[in-house]
Amino acid sequence: MAVEQKQEQVPDRVSLPAPTAWPLVTAFGLALLAAGLVTQAVISLVGLILAVRGAVGWFRDVLPVEEHERVPLRPTVERARPILPAPHSVEQLTPGVAGHRVRIPAEIHPYSSGIKGGLVGGIAMALVACLYGIVAYGSIWYPINLLAAAAVPSLAKADLAQLIAFNSTGLIVALISHALISVLVGLLFAVLLPMLPSRRAAFWGSLVSPLFWSALVWASLRLINPALNDRIDWIWFIASQIAFGMTTGYVVHHSKMVETMQSWPLAARAGVEAPGLMHDKEEPK
Repeated sequence: MAVEQKQEQVPDRVSLPAPTAWPLVTAFGLALLAAGLVTQAVISLVGLILAVRGAVGWFRDVLPVEEHERVPLRPTVERARPILPAPHSVEQLTPGVAGHRVRIPAEIHPYSSGIKGGLVGGIAMALVACLYGIVAYGSIWYPINLLAAAAVPSLAKADLAQLIAFNSTGLIVALISHALISVLVGLLFAVLLPMLPSRRAAFWGSLVSPLFWSALVWASLRLINPALNDRIDWIWFIASQIAFGMTTGYVVHHSKMVETMQSWPLAARAGVEAPGLMHDKEEPK
């Protein structure tokens, strides 16, 4: 193969593998094949056809002989100059001395701030939702029962009179689901905020992020909770999400940041790992 490539090359051109789009067609077909498992069978059928066609086209590009194309080379005067060796030594890291290259972010918010922020933001969002229930239907149980309708079949088929009435099962399910989702989103805030510009963290946390996940909920709610999708008031929903984002973002953003282990000196990191190693070595005694 190397001999054939040398024979094909000419002074101003080089033989390289020919580009092909069939791998992308195959990957797209596999994605549709998986998406059809949770949507419709016709999507899986289209994905299967694309995946098979892409695989056949891909194999024909490389078997029995790989396709090549001749790419023109730049003139000699425009090519990069050869790298000249420099007789300089590389600075070595010394144990106990910081200064090595770090990965951004070097400081992060503790996960506990995400949990606290998620719980406080969940309370703020619940207050806005209950306010909507009082203003629109005169009952705080209406938004609670709508949230629980995703897991309680009786509430999914309930009428307005049942939704505005107290339901112990609905209250328990709504509390558990709302708390879990709030904590998970709060942890997401703690992870993502250090990666954003510090001057814009409040803007991202209070406005942009709630709008993003409100759009995501709008696109998927009819599959997750059809009862809530039929009765939801999107203006109040977005208002509750902004209240959550402002509260959670404030709590997380004002928490004390901690350094990641990568910014520690080498000796400090070795000290963290050494006790465990020494303990393992002493066990056989």
